[in-house]
Amino acid sequence: MHKLWFRWRHAWLVLALAVGLVPSVAVAQLKPGTSGLKAGAIEVSSKPIVSFNRTGPAESHFGRLDWRGGLVLTSTNKNFGGWSGLVMDPDGKKFIAISDSGAWLTGELSYADDRPQGVANARLGPLSNAEGVPFKRGRDRDSEAVALVSGSITSGSMLVAFEQNHRILNYDVSPEGFSPARSSVPLPEDAKRMRRNLGLEAMTVMRGGAFKGATIAMSERLLDRNNNHTGWIWSGDKPQRFNLENIDDFDITDIASLEDGTLFVLERRFRWLEGVKMRLRRIAPDELQAGRTIKGEILIESDLNNEIDNMEGLGLSHGKPGETIITMISDDNFNYFLQRTVLLQFSLTDSQTAKARP
Repeated sequence: MHKLWFRWRHAWLVLALAVGLVPSVAVAQLKPGTSGLKAGAIEVSSKPIVSFNRTGPAESHFGRLDWRGGLVLTSTNKNFGGWSGLVMDPDGKKFIAISDSGAWLTGELSYADDRPQGVANARLGPLSNAEGVPFKRGRDRDSEAVALVSGSITSGSMLVAFEQNHRILNYDVSPEGFSPARSSVPLPEDAKRMRRNLGLEAMTVMRGGAFKGATIAMSERLLDRNNNHTGWIWSGDKPQRFNLENIDDFDITDIASLEDGTLFVLERRFRWLEGVKMRLRRIAPDELQAGRTIKGEILIESDLNNEIDNMEGLGLSHGKPGETIITMISDDNFNYFLQRTVLLQFSLTDSQTAKARP
């Protein structure tokens, strides 16, 4: 019975992900608007995910990563969902997420024995233009990535990347949420080649290394003549291009960095016959170079045999000495019946991550 249920759910999840991942005007219209949304507190319910395996024995080690735990998150607020970008506080408690419907979410993760248990003090509100007016058109509010520029996620400066109407906007953040847009970041000329629904999807501000303070952004799927992915480094007079080797035709969904200049890349692949897959790569500090095609190291690759969904947001924090905590969040495409908002946590402990501890 369990195997039959799993196969049934697998088939429907493939269909649901297809609806969300295959670009269509109809899908875009299903996302709730934010014109009437006011910033305020919301309740978020959490159901713990004990095992990362959907079937088979429970395991604690996957690829190079150790499983810490996960949550299925729900809320009665109609604007809760579509989470596509994530930033974590260094201690792994406070977080900011942004939705491709043009909303932001702040909150605090609670833990029991280092396993995530719930979300407290959650607030949700709309992203807005320079006049403080929430974006109305779907193509204007499709926010896909968020990065901390300076300060903290409760009192600092953030960048938000949008696709469809491709742009990067700067916001101030406070305990109340996001300010009106303060400024914009000029995009490189070749970014004009990005397709409407395959634009700016991943972004971080480097926390250390040779490019400390530089903004790094990547397109979900802008391929060069060698079929490799495209990204840019905002360093010097103008953005400089780099490429990421395309392995097995995954798309880019988010990136995050450590204090030593290590870069992590979250990837996703969807196929009708296999459903969705998730992969995480690590790029060593000395590998990231402008004008270079980089490859990195695959840390984990998972499919629907594991507790994944459409994983789109990536945040990093610190655990014990030498331990990096990796948090991912999924975009449920507001498909509440067939998809989920899943928050997953893993840890990575090795000599390289030990060097990144501030």
